[in-house]
Amino acid sequence: MQKLESKIMAFLKEELVRYALCKGIGAKLSIELITHLIENPSLPIGDLVSRINLSLDKQAFFLKQYHALDFKEIQQKYEELEIGWITILDDHYPEYLKHSYNPPAVLFYQGNINLLNRKILAIVGSRKSTNYGKSVLQKLLPELIAEDFVTVSGLALGIDQEVHQQTIKLGGNTIGVIGTGLDLCYPKNNQALQQRMRREQLVLSEYPLGAKPLKQHFPMRNRIIAGVSVGTVVIEAAFRSGSLITANLALQEGREVFAIPGNVTNLSSGGTNDLIVHGAKCVTNAGHILEEFY
Repeated sequence: MQKLESKIMAFLKEELVRYALCKGIGAKLSIELITHLIENPSLPIGDLVSRINLSLDKQAFFLKQYHALDFKEIQQKYEELEIGWITILDDHYPEYLKHSYNPPAVLFYQGNINLLNRKILAIVGSRKSTNYGKSVLQKLLPELIAEDFVTVSGLALGIDQEVHQQTIKLGGNTIGVIGTGLDLCYPKNNQALQQRMRREQLVLSEYPLGAKPLKQHFPMRNRIIAGVSVGTVVIEAAFRSGSLITANLALQEGREVFAIPGNVTNLSSGGTNDLIVHGAKCVTNAGHILEEFY
């Protein structure tokens, strides 16, 4: 009986990966599909797709891709690139993320997947970071890393880049969440950093190989950054920035949000100062963060 259950679970996980490899449905509909399949594992894919909220054209588009997949060939390609995946059905899928809004059905990864089971702190900020932002990181990170926090950011330019680089320099661990397939690097300036992180740290994406850096991918990426973390620190963020999206997602999940105050005449601090006005915790040293978790 246990062997049969194991085979069914392996089948369900493989189906989730197949859905992720097809265009036309996102994480929410993938999980809806798998829920119907759990209730009736023998249900044909055509009948299954008819049960979710897709137009007939979109159903046909999805089914065409699904039937064209050569799963063994795909597995081999991912193995050659040392890319693994975990599904929301796996025991080691991160608990914080599983219970967040619209969790990814599948996460593709390169590197040390065990970092997802550690104490993770998101640190995000402006792509146009200043010396002030860099100096704030230099002040905060040593103590946070000494307390065994793993940092997570978006492998973008500016503060994200600094978070990853400084964490590695200090001998800590860091996770990058990207908005493309793991075979691509965006922006290209971070190619060497991303390659190092895929070898020594962890790089995550919910997108399959070949996925381009589409504009809509990055807000979706931000929900993963917020979702895996116990809290989010925002350093230098203008109004309406991606960092504020991450902070708001963290607030919606009931996670801690910390903001670094900045010069009120500097546009790059407008978003962080506004977060403080609206209830984010004002942070001037690492102790202000640590006291929320100990």
